[in-house]
Amino acid sequence: MQKSLFTLLLTASLSAFAANHEVKMLDNGKDGSMVFEPGFINAKVGDTVTFKPTHKGHWVQSKVLPEGVGEFLSKADQEFILKLTKEGVYVYTCPPHRMMNMSGVIQVGKAVNKAQAQAAADELEKRSMQNKGRLKKYMSQVK
Repeated sequence: MQKSLFTLLLTASLSAFAANHEVKMLDNGKDGSMVFEPGFINAKVGDTVTFKPTHKGHWVQSKVLPEGVGEFLSKADQEFILKLTKEGVYVYTCPPHRMMNMSGVIQVGKAVNKAQAQAAADELEKRSMQNKGRLKKYMSQVK
């Protein structure tokens, strides 16, 4: 009984300190056209990310995730909340604007899957037709 009460209180106190990061899905932003803003987030396990479709025609899909995290795909033009449950690098795109390099990166704690994320980011960069270098810039912030 005491152990479960302690666990409950610990979980409640940790979630009270969890942050919510907001990412806007934009036609134009500080990093150019068809962009997630911010494009890189450094977060902690337990934080959430709220993707906001500020302009129509955007949604978000996972491309690389830490081991044990389920893939995600939001609906078009709808807000999407992602709970960050594992350490690692999360790489995501906007499916209709992937060729325009509309991609982003979240680092949660240690970058335990950095090599896998880097390989996927390199492939996404290679296939992009516009905004080349944007995803590379975001990945350079992963430590």
